[in-house]
Amino acid sequence: MEEPSVQPGEDPVEKPRVSEKQSSASAASETAKKVVKTVKSTSSVAASSAKVSAASASVRKRLDSKMGPGPTSSVMKPTLSASLKTANAIPAARRNSTGGLPEKRQSNAGLLAGKKTASPSSSESVRQSLPEPRRSSLPSVVNKASTRASVSETRKSIPVSPVGRSSKTTPTGSNVSKQETVRKSLVKPALSVSSSLSSRRITSTSLDSSGSSGIRRTVSKLSSPSSRSPSISSGLRGGSLSTSLDRSSSLSGRRKVGTPDSRDSRFIVLPQVEIKAGDDVRLDLRGHRVRSLNASGLNLSANLEFVYLRDNLLSTLEGVEILKRVKVLDLSFNDFKGPGFEPLENCKALQQLYLAGNQITSLASLPQLPNLEFLSVAQNKLKSLSMASQPRLQVLAASKNKISTLKGFPYLPVLEHLRVEENPILKMPHLEAASILLVGPTLKKFNDRDLSREERAIAKRYPAHTALCIRDGWEFCRPEHAAESTFRFLIEQWKDNLPSGYLLKEVSVDQPSEEDACRCHFTFVQDGTLSTDSQLVLNYQWFVGERMLSNFAAIPDATGEVYWPKHEDINKILKVECTPLLGETKYPSIFVISSPVSPGSGIPKVVNLEIRGELVEGNIIRGYAEVAWCGGTPGKGVASWLRKKWNSSPVVIAGAEDEEYRLNIDDIDSILVFMYTPVTEEGAKGEPQYKYTDFVKAAHPSVNNVRIIGDAVEGCTLKGVGDYLGGREGPSKFEWLREKKDTGDFLLLSTGTSEYTLTKEDVGRHLAFVYIPTNFEGQEGESVSVVSDVVKQAPPKVTNVKIIGELRESNKITVTGIVTGGTEGSSRVQWFKTRLSILDGEKDLEALSASKIAKAFRIPLGAVGYHIVAKFTPMTPDGESGEPAYVISDRAVETLPPSLNFLSITGDYTEDGILTASYGYIGGHEGKSIYNWFLHEVETDSGSLIPEVSGLLQYRITKEAIGKFISFQCTPIRDDGIVGEPRICMGQERFRPGSPRLLSLQIVGNAIEGATLSVDKKYWGGEEGDSVFRWFRTSSDGMQSEIWGATTGSYMLSVDDIGFFVSVSCEPVRSDWARGPIVLSEQIGPIIPGPPTCQSLEFLGSMIEGQRVSFIASYSGGERGNCFHEWFRVKSNGVREKLSTFDFLDLTLEDVGRSVELVYTPVRRDGMKGTPVSISSDIIAPADPIGVDLEIPDCLEDEEVIPQKTYFGGQEGVGEYNWYRTKNKLHGSALVDISAACEDVVICGKTLTYTPSLEDVGSYLALYWLPTRADGKCGKPLVAISDSLVVPALPVVSNVRLKELSSGVYSGEGEYFGGYEGSSLCSWYRETNEGTIILINGANSSTYEVTDSDYTCRLLFGYTPVRSDSVVGELQLSEPTDIILPELPKVEMLALTGKAVEGDVLTAVEVIPKSETQECVWSKYKKDVRYQWFCSSEVGDRKSYEPLPTQRSCSYKVRFEDIGRCLRCECIVTDVFGRSTEPVYAETAPVLPGIPKIDKLEIEGRGFHTNLYAVRGIYSGGKEGKSRIQWLRSMVGSPDLISIPGEIGRMYEANVDDVGYRVVAIYTPVREDGVEGQPVSASTEPIAVEPDVFKEVKQKLDLGSVKFEALCDKDRSLKKVPSVGSLERRVLEVNRKRVKVVKPGSKTSFPTTEIRGSYAPPFHVELFRNDQHRLRIVVDSENEVDLMVQSRHLRDVIVLVIRGLAQRFNSTSLNSLLKIDT
Repeated sequence: MEEPSVQPGEDPVEKPRVSEKQSSASAASETAKKVVKTVKSTSSVAASSAKVSAASASVRKRLDSKMGPGPTSSVMKPTLSASLKTANAIPAARRNSTGGLPEKRQSNAGLLAGKKTASPSSSESVRQSLPEPRRSSLPSVVNKASTRASVSETRKSIPVSPVGRSSKTTPTGSNVSKQETVRKSLVKPALSVSSSLSSRRITSTSLDSSGSSGIRRTVSKLSSPSSRSPSISSGLRGGSLSTSLDRSSSLSGRRKVGTPDSRDSRFIVLPQVEIKAGDDVRLDLRGHRVRSLNASGLNLSANLEFVYLRDNLLSTLEGVEILKRVKVLDLSFNDFKGPGFEPLENCKALQQLYLAGNQITSLASLPQLPNLEFLSVAQNKLKSLSMASQPRLQVLAASKNKISTLKGFPYLPVLEHLRVEENPILKMPHLEAASILLVGPTLKKFNDRDLSREERAIAKRYPAHTALCIRDGWEFCRPEHAAESTFRFLIEQWKDNLPSGYLLKEVSVDQPSEEDACRCHFTFVQDGTLSTDSQLVLNYQWFVGERMLSNFAAIPDATGEVYWPKHEDINKILKVECTPLLGETKYPSIFVISSPVSPGSGIPKVVNLEIRGELVEGNIIRGYAEVAWCGGTPGKGVASWLRKKWNSSPVVIAGAEDEEYRLNIDDIDSILVFMYTPVTEEGAKGEPQYKYTDFVKAAHPSVNNVRIIGDAVEGCTLKGVGDYLGGREGPSKFEWLREKKDTGDFLLLSTGTSEYTLTKEDVGRHLAFVYIPTNFEGQEGESVSVVSDVVKQAPPKVTNVKIIGELRESNKITVTGIVTGGTEGSSRVQWFKTRLSILDGEKDLEALSASKIAKAFRIPLGAVGYHIVAKFTPMTPDGESGEPAYVISDRAVETLPPSLNFLSITGDYTEDGILTASYGYIGGHEGKSIYNWFLHEVETDSGSLIPEVSGLLQYRITKEAIGKFISFQCTPIRDDGIVGEPRICMGQERFRPGSPRLLSLQIVGNAIEGATLSVDKKYWGGEEGDSVFRWFRTSSDGMQSEIWGATTGSYMLSVDDIGFFVSVSCEPVRSDWARGPIVLSEQIGPIIPGPPTCQSLEFLGSMIEGQRVSFIASYSGGERGNCFHEWFRVKSNGVREKLSTFDFLDLTLEDVGRSVELVYTPVRRDGMKGTPVSISSDIIAPADPIGVDLEIPDCLEDEEVIPQKTYFGGQEGVGEYNWYRTKNKLHGSALVDISAACEDVVICGKTLTYTPSLEDVGSYLALYWLPTRADGKCGKPLVAISDSLVVPALPVVSNVRLKELSSGVYSGEGEYFGGYEGSSLCSWYRETNEGTIILINGANSSTYEVTDSDYTCRLLFGYTPVRSDSVVGELQLSEPTDIILPELPKVEMLALTGKAVEGDVLTAVEVIPKSETQECVWSKYKKDVRYQWFCSSEVGDRKSYEPLPTQRSCSYKVRFEDIGRCLRCECIVTDVFGRSTEPVYAETAPVLPGIPKIDKLEIEGRGFHTNLYAVRGIYSGGKEGKSRIQWLRSMVGSPDLISIPGEIGRMYEANVDDVGYRVVAIYTPVREDGVEGQPVSASTEPIAVEPDVFKEVKQKLDLGSVKFEALCDKDRSLKKVPSVGSLERRVLEVNRKRVKVVKPGSKTSFPTTEIRGSYAPPFHVELFRNDQHRLRIVVDSENEVDLMVQSRHLRDVIVLVIRGLAQRFNSTSLNSLLKIDT
């Protein structure tokens, strides 16, 4: 990744603070040390130079801070952000942003830095390498490179602000040799940079005083520097690499003097000058004393994008309107007082606005700027942040103002960073939480810190409307008081606009959830002192918004008390406006705001159920469910209807599973229950809900759909029916009437029956049926009548139908029958067949004939195996038909045996003719009959079977059948497998051959010279004889001539045929010399010349290494052209390697063992190439081995001698080599016969190479070489001798090492090499922890004894080799020893304090040996003591210990799991040198259980009377046994406890009796062995009424008089469970004075009062804990009643209503819970 260049203008970092007690010299020394440390870690001199310059400036700042008043330097050490996340820049305090550094201070700091570097001052080098500044103080540039890791997250180049003012010293020649421009300037300011440069690896180029090097990656433009500008990043989210090198000085004539108070670097953010931008879009007039934007020479233009007017005298914005494209506007440190920011409205493109350091008192006139992202108003006189909404503002810096309130805080939807340091408002508690409420979830940092979790949590505890109240001026308070305080605040705002005579009691809204009902609550209470005639009407309108302070948008059609949030409303805020309307007066709206809409649970629930429709028999009722889908996809719920008779449980109605249900007779006097279970498309089911109807009534008697069943035919019986409705049907009345033909009137025929049989008198007339409905009580309904069709005469009929005749194939059968109502002659018969033997109507019948008058029928073949069925249809002569009659044969049709009635052969008896056999089959259904053809030499022989045509009825005559007879044999087979007699038919004559002829004739081959043409023909007509061929040559002009001698079936084209067409004729001849017609083939041609061809190719020469090989080639195919050839070497794996294209080839060693291939390509003169021809040689044989040359180079001890030799003769093998050492140099024959030389010649080696040893020094070396080929063949030997003597090597020593001889005594040794060793030198060194190696004086022997100075150091042994001729080698040091350390600390024993009892604490104590050495070691060198606790576990017969991972301190609290086990503590001591002692152990006896006790006892459960409560606690003290739990009640404010009988379990289900009481649980811990501990108690908050019950009770109490329906056991005998049949209905009437139980009246009795009484004691209501549906009302000792209700909910409502109305007679806290005014 490319490293970004560092530019001027980056964020300054807060300078390190130096204590006032520290001297300036100390500060300078400390800084110098840091500079030296930094120089070591860098990669070049330039990096160190840059850092020394920055560091020295930092030293100057520290020194100046101790020297009293005077010009202050603010150049600080650059730092590198480790996280690369932007934070607020913190420039050093100064007033003038364009001044330079004092020259004297720079030189002093440079000297301080130079004392440690032993080189020219680095800061001085930087100053000298830059051009001399102008009088306006041009700052210098410090190059600061960053690490690759730091830059990897930064996409753009990061500017760096310049150092202070440069020295006026004339440059010495150093210059910047390479500069790199900034790639891309950035816009947004960074917020902070915090890290340390020492933890990073810095890369940079070098910069020295000689001018030979330059600064790499520095900025190339220095025209508009900004020494205090923050770095600009590509966005506040990205990382930034920032460095700020600030400076400060005072200019004569300035209005103000810069002080830390006037410009605090920690809170003021100033922009970087965009140096890359051109002058046409940038204006930089900082510190030019500009008083007006309309001043002449200011040159404001519409094209400007970057305007820097800091440190001027501007007091008005008039003239800024022209800057329509400005993006960065810096107006810091001017004289603006505000308001007056309206001209900025034209600056729509403005992204950054800097107004710090002015006198601004208000931002109310600041317009909305659509692109503003950064606003700095620090160090002004603002009292609040009230301004217009800024839709894109991300950073608001308002530190050092007089802000004391958040009233008027603007809507900033994307604000991420808010800074309000040093403002009076910081005294406000939980200011950060208030900011979170005002800004919303986009806020990430507050006062340059990440938001704390605590403040986030506190912000969530405030009501949803808190932000609006803060903006309107509410005084922020703690969250526990916020709900009541904000409500009072809103009431105070609304009180003058509320309807007269009404007080606002409640304003709230439910927690909104996706697709769930959200209800708002606006409760007005009428003032008792005032009265009004008009009814108060509340109108609602729901709104939705993104944030608390955003503009809420009205939700269309959301004008009710309830709103169902949609999916798109998730995480949005709901607002409800309530508009009171009293009479004609409409009052201003009040509002309530919800918390964010939460996603639905996905579990639907029914909000409301309704049943619509009249509960009268026969009507349709429908159930309507209002469902909250809660984020699930709406699906089809499960609906069902139940029927409930009086005094019985509801029963599911089978099949009633739709929302609609039609009431029937079974529903009369019953209650219907509609049950609906919502189900989403995802399959999530909600809780089923029920809705009861009143009793269903019977309908008035009626009948519909009255009809007559039956055929209106003489003799038939008609029946009148209808659908009755109206309760149970009683004796309904029926009447039958007949029509009079003449008048059309109807006369009564019969009454009392619904059936009537037609007679002959009814024929041709209509009949009427009258239905008079009557219910069981005798009530009649309206009569309904219906008229029948005209009664017809009875149709014709046939009986006694029979089939006569034999049931065999082809026989004739007839059908007979007796016809009545018609004639037999007119009747018709149709015949069928069937597989069945029993008739089933016309099912499975297959027609054999059409319907006809004829009664006879011939059985066809298709009926064989079937039963015959006759359909006899009687008919009258006029064509009227009656009911048909069917008759079936008693058995199936039989068949005849299979046989042939004829057999013949027809066709042509000539070769290739086709003969066809035909036959006639009888005898049932033919199966697979057998066909065979036979050839006969004579008519009388048995013949031979022709297998290929077996099973076929046709035969084609083949050549082999000529002269023979043919016969055909057929064997008939029925489909049931019965075989008949076979029959044979003989052919009429012998087969004759056909006339000879050719079916096709063509020439095959290429029309090319030299090619061979052949004849392809098809002969037909018997056995072919010697057919006659003739070849013809035809010229281009059509002249044809026969080619003499060409009389066979093939012909080779010659040169004479070139340019001609060639054809062939053939006369077919049969073997008996019969001739057929001559056929002439098509011509082929014209004939073209043949391709060039190499006829032969041969090698010339011997195939031996070193020989030259050539070749001989013969050519044909036209005139020879430039033929070419190529030589290839063929390897053993078949790979070819091209060698050359010469006419010859010289064989080399590489060819040995391989073959040579020659590829010859013939080329005709016209350029046509022929087919290449190749020839391969045999394997190339090697030449005889020869040693050509042998030479020995100069020889040096221990350096390998490699002789220079040249070999020829195949692949060289392992030759024979002998090295000889001789004191004299041999020549001539003595050298050749060196093996037989005198005694001073010694063999010293037998390999090709040789490494001279110490013995060879001062001698000559000779080599005897016998060249040998790879196959073992040897050549003539060769001998060579060195020109000079063997020279000794330089003295060196290796493997220098140390070994410890005894405690504190070391010995050094090494391995010498390099001639003969002389008096080598030994030395000893001490290496410190810093890596410094120090010579130990006086230690010059090979052994050394450790002294006290060697502790914490390492020892090294030095070995300097010296040769015998006094040549000295290099010093070699051994590896250092381990650190020389004192004795290891020891632990004599480990003791444990405490008892091995559960819950007790064991502490390990070490016992130290009583010796001075150990006491010294423990006091000086002990680092820490490590502990590890173990627990025993039995493994077989031995005891093993397992470590306890988290127990690593000296103390251990014994646990329950440790009971019965032994504990072990392991102790290991570590000294400061990292050494550890052997572990020391201490063990306990088996752990005993502790006294049982219970800790952290609490009761879990919500505080409602319907909830379940559980007691939870932490038991300790062995294994818990049967601990005792007792549940009690405690009245609020009373110490008395009331026991709850029977409640001794860990769970307790609250009930109505607990309302207003605290539930107390007393837990007595009991160990398994019966030992008891101290009892502990816990209690709940006062139990409240469940909200749904509370709401219903409150409504009924407000009414003051209510009735309840209940059941009472009419059997007063003692029974545990009352049966359903023994319960009677009762009505419980309750009002403010008394309670009454009434038995309702019936048809035979009047209502009676069973119990009546007031609430005066001893009146009370009792519950049954084992039955949640029962309650007992006790008026006094003689009057009480047990009632049963449908649900626990209803029971609780009844009890609470009674107790609520009876409050004046008792002292419970129910009134306060129900908020009843007594």
